[in-house]
Amino acid sequence: MLIDIFSKRRRISIIGCLAQMNTILFLGSTECTLLAVMAYDRYIAIRFPLHYTIYMNWRTCKVITVVTWVGHFIYITSPIILKPLVFCTENILDHFVCEVLALLELACGEVTFYKTSIFFGSLFTILTPFVFIIVSYICIIVSILKIHSAGGRAKAFSTCASHLTVVFMFYGTSMTMYIGQTKRFSYNLKHVAVFYLVITPLLNPLIYSLRNNEVKGAFKTIITKSSASWSR
Repeated sequence: MLIDIFSKRRRISIIGCLAQMNTILFLGSTECTLLAVMAYDRYIAIRFPLHYTIYMNWRTCKVITVVTWVGHFIYITSPIILKPLVFCTENILDHFVCEVLALLELACGEVTFYKTSIFFGSLFTILTPFVFIIVSYICIIVSILKIHSAGGRAKAFSTCASHLTVVFMFYGTSMTMYIGQTKRFSYNLKHVAVFYLVITPLLNPLIYSLRNNEVKGAFKTIITKSSASWSR
């Protein structure tokens, strides 16, 4: 995508475009599931802190990770293998990247199979994990309210802040793109793709690391030096 933006020719091969499309779908759908797993992880940490290492041991984490990545890889690559896309004369893609919905607008023949797969796949990979996250946080809130000390409740809420920030940024934009857009893709929404393709991954390290005291200290130092230089 960066090469395309800074290039004057702005061309990509069909194989390269399909590879980019499948990579986006694979990583995006995997993140949806992993964000749901992270919500469950936080529930266990808050509800059963003394038994956390028993429920979420390394073996369980490895199994969840392998099943998630392998399962989504099979799910994403199966449609393109079973029924490869065919393109005709029209080859101008009005998008920043090879987005699957935009790419289907250029495909020849019947594309109902793909649109149906995307619709039901969106329910499974986007809506279902999002509902699971909501249920998990309802259970988390109930568990936090049972904590008697104000400091304990504040600490419990702080552990969820970074995760909730990423969830709302990622799911809000991805649901706007994929749920309800399978019948006719609106090119006006191509700017929404920038949020979950670029902005959210870019901010992920910063959002999650702000809970680290060393990162907070370095960030405050940078802000202080910047303020001092501007005041001069």
